Amino acid sequence: MSVLLDVSGVESGYGGGRVLNGVSVRVARGEVLALIGRNGVGKTTLMRTLIGLVKLDNGEIRLDGQAIGHEKPYVRAQKGMGYVPQGREIFGALTVAENLQVGAQANRGQAARMREQVVGYFPVLKRRYAQKAGTMSGGEQQQLAIARALISAPKVLLLDEPSEGIQPSIVDLIGETLQQIARETGIGVVLVEQDMGMVEQIATRCCVMDKGRIVDTLSPAQLGDEQLIRQYLAL
Repeated sequence: MSVLLDVSGVESGYGGGRVLNGVSVRVARGEVLALIGRNGVGKTTLMRTLIGLVKLDNGEIRLDGQAIGHEKPYVRAQKGMGYVPQGREIFGALTVAENLQVGAQANRGQAARMREQVVGYFPVLKRRYAQKAGTMSGGEQQQLAIARALISAPKVLLLDEPSEGIQPSIVDLIGETLQQIARETGIGVVLVEQDMGMVEQIATRCCVMDKGRIVDTLSPAQLGDEQLIRQYLAL
């Protein structure tokens, strides 16, 4: 499989304090890669560094062969990086349709085609086009946040804790849909997730983070190993 995202020796942090200490990982076309580990080990910082919200201090980030590590976030979005942050961050005062229009700004040429495709994946949104996003349930808002990121036709989609605050049946639905999207479109998915059930359901590979580094790579089947879970996740 061809490599869509190539992260090499990435170091970054906040206010002079180092959080990431040489992270290297690759994501292939159609792959769903899960980043797992205890709270505070650098998973969200890595996501924010990949999208450009945290400055890259050292290392390299390549998206489909292009170096993007020092580009602004909107340029990374234009070049094919989609991002769904923890907490969703949809625009509650805007309608569903307006939220999707915001997402389309990164790639206006693909907007009409992608709008039909994303509402096909998340049909509840078509029934809610005129509804204010802030009045929707948490699960519906998460589907909107993912659709808003997908409407710009990204090559890689970053998702930070997509199951947070959502009922289990909707978590299962979102997981199945992400699998389908990766399989049908070839998009690479990078997922930070604490729900090991969701990780087992959809991930093709799991990278364990600790102290700002990737310390091991597991298959989803290995997540059933209680000793490994205790060692890496303290669950």
